[in-house]
Amino acid sequence: METQTKNSRRNFMGAMMLGATASTLSMFANPIFGNMPNFEPTKMSEAEDWFKKIKGKHRVVYDGSTPHDGFPIIWNWAFYLSNNETGSDDSDITAMTVLRHNAIPFAFKSDLWKKYNLGKVFAVNDNATKAPALRNPYYQPQEGDFPMPVIQGIKDMQKRGAMFCVCNLAISVYSGAVAQQMGIDPKDAYQEWVDAIHPGIQLVPSGVWALGRAQENGCGYIFAGN
Repeated sequence: METQTKNSRRNFMGAMMLGATASTLSMFANPIFGNMPNFEPTKMSEAEDWFKKIKGKHRVVYDGSTPHDGFPIIWNWAFYLSNNETGSDDSDITAMTVLRHNAIPFAFKSDLWKKYNLGKVFAVNDNATKAPALRNPYYQPQEGDFPMPVIQGIKDMQKRGAMFCVCNLAISVYSGAVAQQMGIDPKDAYQEWVDAIHPGIQLVPSGVWALGRAQENGCGYIFAGN
């Protein structure tokens, strides 16, 4: 029974990767994964507690499943802007962005982007060079990263109370695929990706889990992919 469960799990992850290869990971053919990292009870408790930070009357969660030219972050900023303009202070607003599937690299430090060539892996180009990005363009954006200079990145939005989380399941899948391609230990790659998550961005069991928890805590759902 245990062997059957493990095989089913591998088949499920393989199916997920086959879907990813059609758009962003075509260079990876049928990657083979070992045991997926467990989401430990301590991590689960931290993730559950993180949702207690949701505050205010105006609450929304953005489903950031694709990079979409930074719109999972842009719309977070736009929610604060438009509510400010209609009389609400930041203290009465919570916008959460769930970074999952192909949008997970926006949670990582630029060193990881460069080492693992995440711009190429996730089809995110640098607006200045038009080549695959070697840095995270939306955590602390530079001139030209966003379509307007007034748009704030993740770090500045966090200071205003915006919340960002990243999918552990997607990290497990993609880090394993990239590790296989590079010939390194998937467990080492996974840990390096997790360690590269920017401060304040919460690791959650999965993006869909986080979307459910956010709605249970009164957040309206908005799709931010494309």
